[in-house]
Amino acid sequence: MRVNDVKPIAERIRAEISKAVVGQDGAVDLLLTALFCGGHVLLEGPPGTAKTLLAQSFARATGLDYGRIQFTPDLMPGDIIGSNLFNFQTSSFTLTRGPIFCELLLADEINRTPPKTQAALLEAMQERRITIDGEAHALSPRFTVVATQNPIEQQGTYPLPEAQLDRFLFKYVLDYPSLEQERSIIADHGARVGQMDPVALGVGIAADAAAITDISEAVGAVRLTEDVVTYIADLVRATRESADIDIGASPRAGAMLAGAARAHAALDGRDYVIPDDVKTLAVPALRHRLVLSPAAEIEGRRVEQVLDGLVNQVAAPR
Repeated sequence: MRVNDVKPIAERIRAEISKAVVGQDGAVDLLLTALFCGGHVLLEGPPGTAKTLLAQSFARATGLDYGRIQFTPDLMPGDIIGSNLFNFQTSSFTLTRGPIFCELLLADEINRTPPKTQAALLEAMQERRITIDGEAHALSPRFTVVATQNPIEQQGTYPLPEAQLDRFLFKYVLDYPSLEQERSIIADHGARVGQMDPVALGVGIAADAAAITDISEAVGAVRLTEDVVTYIADLVRATRESADIDIGASPRAGAMLAGAARAHAALDGRDYVIPDDVKTLAVPALRHRLVLSPAAEIEGRRVEQVLDGLVNQVAAPR
């Protein structure tokens, strides 16, 4: 597959998702970017902003095997990855696979479970495999985690550790829809009875496993010039040198941002990365990796404001 073929497939996927989800185009673009470069996405937004429906529709449109875990305070690691259970009939242990054995995993309200259980996802997100009783089990090369969290309720939640946040390629903050979008949602879904299911809403399969694999290979061929590499490095290092930021982005953040920029270029039909690809992805790729300084927090500054300022300050190649 050539890079020129990526954009039409992405447009078909967007069209299918739009049959169920109104708006949230930015989230769809980041999900496509993450899928094509092997990343994971953290969605944050108030209840009722279609986070779950978006993940279900995205899995349907891309032909990915969908799995969901509802995170709760009493969830254990074995409930996610599975365990070896003794079979008295055969006098042997049998592997009972957990819901993580899928291609697109919705980790719903991931901050409602303790860090011990959250950490069960770390190996899967980093290496696309899990270890049960010392034996490694491979996951699909297309394995993608779409995690959600609710920023409104804080009681009974466990903030994700920095090490796990760093595994997510993007953090996207969903907002309420516009007036016209909300009118459309009410008109389309207000008369429906029962669960909103992507299949019932007409979402079809616009790609398959072979297409996703071919697109990922095409993304790997997108050119990244030395000037753009330097620009990404300067931007990442600027987060460590800013007086407003206590802890800046890691080298892994720069590498992941570069991979995402390649995927973003392919989605735009280009076989080369331009600085605008990096600028577009800088905030969702870095916002969850930074810790503001106490002075910036006292002043009421937000990490997105600081990042926007750095993006404007760091000179981009021409």
